[in-house]
Amino acid sequence: MTNSTPTTKLSDAGVSIWLDDLSRGRIETGNLQELIDTKNVVGVTTNPTIFAGALSNGEVYAAQVAELAAAGKNVTEAVFEITTDDVARASDIFRPVFDASNGYDGRVSIEVEPGLAHDAQGTIEQAKALWAKVNKPNAMIKIPATIEGLEAITETIAAGISVNVTLIFSLDRYRAVINAYLTGLEKAKAAGIDLSTIHSVASFFVSRVDTEIDKRLTAIGTDEALALKSKAGVANAQLAYEVFVESFATERAETLLDAGANKQRPLWASTGVKDPSLPDTLYVTQLVANSVVNTMPEKTLEATFDHGVIEGDSVTGSYADANEVLDAIAAQGISYDDVTLLLEKEGVEKFIVSWNELLDTVTAALEAAK
Repeated sequence: MTNSTPTTKLSDAGVSIWLDDLSRGRIETGNLQELIDTKNVVGVTTNPTIFAGALSNGEVYAAQVAELAAAGKNVTEAVFEITTDDVARASDIFRPVFDASNGYDGRVSIEVEPGLAHDAQGTIEQAKALWAKVNKPNAMIKIPATIEGLEAITETIAAGISVNVTLIFSLDRYRAVINAYLTGLEKAKAAGIDLSTIHSVASFFVSRVDTEIDKRLTAIGTDEALALKSKAGVANAQLAYEVFVESFATERAETLLDAGANKQRPLWASTGVKDPSLPDTLYVTQLVANSVVNTMPEKTLEATFDHGVIEGDSVTGSYADANEVLDAIAAQGISYDDVTLLLEKEGVEKFIVSWNELLDTVTAALEAAK
């Protein structure tokens, strides 16, 4: 691997490249290790949709499914065993990255059941169960940034568990997520937990914002409206980075950092381009900044490696322009709050659909194995 590859340049600019995908096939064929070795991948994120896709191609899971069926496991227990097994094995593959980066990278995320998105106590309990089952220091538990999720984030961090906060769409909710993280750190500190062992990322979704706002701009149809298409997602994320920088420069945050805490890094999620007319590396090249994560579907990773043009920080200094973009969209009569609330609702619903597909797939596999 030469120093001229775009993924190397991205890493050198301070962006951690995580793969937004995991399957047992990737683990067993050596593909995951190959991506670490050749394309600068330093972490993995999963979600119910990813696991549903992996389990639908179930040959590599057949032996474990047969064991679980023989042991009389129900479908919920079987899914728990299968998904945590994949995450634990992937965590072992990333352990050298974790050790070399002192816990900064080498992370593998697993999500609580999406049906718990509005159940704070249920989320806390499952986060602890997933953490204990995976039993790897480089795991992260994904918790959605719903109103109820904020309490769960605080209590999970307070227990010393690393958290990937997911489904963030709005700047206000992002500020609340950072507050939940800092509150959790304060509780952990009071309990005598070593703050340096707790890591967190805040997953800010990008392309879905463009998809929804572009639909509304297209419906308006004026030249002025159409000129704003495909600009909101990047602008929103750029302003999220400003929130990150400002929030971790406060006296409250600095007190915790001085006590050994880590900053909760922004993570760009939903970075695969949905509109085929757009550059396929748009949500990578336009969101380069130090101390961020970009979790990419394999297609986006390959596109970036092949022809991504990385020209250093493309976020710092963009805030005035980003605000102008969002103001211009608001002037078209499009409500930012309405869009972001809708996207959160749809995000939870889509994951519930995927989770049910996952349960159906495993149910059928357990029945066939009996």
